[in-house]
Amino acid sequence: MASEPNMIPQSGLLSAEANQAAALAAFGGVLTVDLDAIIANWRKLEKTAVPAECSAVIKADAYGCGTAQVAQALNKAGCKTFFVATIGEARTARAALPDATIYVLGGYFQNTGEHYAKINCRPVIGDLNELAEWDVFCRRTGWSGGAAIHIDTGMNRLGLTLAEAQAIIPRINAGDHGITLVMSHLVSAEHLNSSVNARQLAAFRGIASEFSGVPAALANSSGIFLGAPFQFDMVRPGAALYGVNPTPEADNPMQPVVDLKARIVQIRNIERGETVGYGGTWSARRPTRLAIIAVGYADGYFRAASSNDGTRGAEVIVAGKRCPVAGRISMDLIAIDITDLPPNAARRGHMVTLLGEGITVDELAHHFGTIGYEVLTSLGRRYARVYKGGEVVGPLTKPEPAEPTGQPPSPPAVEQPAAPPPLPT
Repeated sequence: MASEPNMIPQSGLLSAEANQAAALAAFGGVLTVDLDAIIANWRKLEKTAVPAECSAVIKADAYGCGTAQVAQALNKAGCKTFFVATIGEARTARAALPDATIYVLGGYFQNTGEHYAKINCRPVIGDLNELAEWDVFCRRTGWSGGAAIHIDTGMNRLGLTLAEAQAIIPRINAGDHGITLVMSHLVSAEHLNSSVNARQLAAFRGIASEFSGVPAALANSSGIFLGAPFQFDMVRPGAALYGVNPTPEADNPMQPVVDLKARIVQIRNIERGETVGYGGTWSARRPTRLAIIAVGYADGYFRAASSNDGTRGAEVIVAGKRCPVAGRISMDLIAIDITDLPPNAARRGHMVTLLGEGITVDELAHHFGTIGYEVLTSLGRRYARVYKGGEVVGPLTKPEPAEPTGQPPSPPAVEQPAAPPPLPT
């Protein structure tokens, strides 16, 4: 396990283990990210998609797991292409990945070309106005860093329409266009028998084939498991890398990545009939022993997982046994019913498991009334963070966004090239 205790003075009189324990004691919860599991998941997806290139989506702080640590681990494992959502995320990724290809899914806005050029990343263009503005920037500066074209095949979110994509084919096939990828996004890839998948595949295959010599990408995490026709030249897994089940109609083929533990701050006993938490919605049906843990909805453990007298909520692992949440989840605290444990099995200062030891991201998502994506990206910033595996050293606290270590190359100063054929109006 690679970690560095932060914010706690290191005593030369203590062992490394004791120093780390002292550092962790300052936090109510510990979030452990298994980088080796992320690498194993990426390799499984890569093998499933052969011969397509397997990229990695690391947007939203690598789904809450840490952009720099995840990116470096995957890059060392062989991943060459990464996708983020914003320019800010791209800066953090570039600081960790000096040589990788980085695409920005959020698109291109006028006067942002310099930002892309300075960190040598590529916009994913999904609108004719964006394409025209990008063209102007490239002609004016001579920049040739590349860009992707996003085509909408049914999501109705971002992307050129099929008609718009068809209209720019002459421009693309004229050469010297700088387009390095054409892509689309699946609507219902997690449902194997969805008719939408076949319609999107047919639409994308038809239009992508007209982009002469440009690689194509359609499959997200779930799309990879739809089979070879969906994989094209590149696949773009995201959530599956972090342990979310990409095949919810079958067993999860991915390894769990995140382990979340919280500290018991108090053990208390209540009598039969007493209530617990805001609103008094949960009543003790017997003399009850409670463990109060130092995590709540401010830490990304959703209030929706609360329990009441008519509904059982989420469970946590205490001393190796599942124990139910008692009452409403507060901003900073959760009460756990530990009555069925042996008297000394749980004590103040002990850690309980909220995620891990058989409690999966998808199980939590069920209790939260959402999806695994939101669970991971909602994990709070008050946890100590520990990274294990991957040969990457991570801090115990939230990593700050990294700044590029040097001044990246500016767009080359060259004579303005001849204008390409005009874009369609």
